Amino acid sequence: MKEEMTFEQSMQRLDEIVAKLSENDMPLDDSIKLFEEGLRLVKDCNTKLTAYETQINDIIMKNGGANDAA
Repeated sequence: MKEEMTFEQSMQRLDEIVAKLSENDMPLDDSIKLFEEGLRLVKDCNTKLTAYETQINDIIMKNGGANDAA
């Protein structure tokens, strides 16, 4: 099984994919494969961001909520 990429690694790979697709100089089959990989990365990044948001909200709640932070 492939090792899971960090959020930062996924974003870097997405940047690479966007750059390659922007060049518009590869066969359509290859472009579609890159596009599909990009969509998977976007989904993975979104899942991670949602988990981070939940984690941050949990930390805030455990420490008395946002209103107590001053």
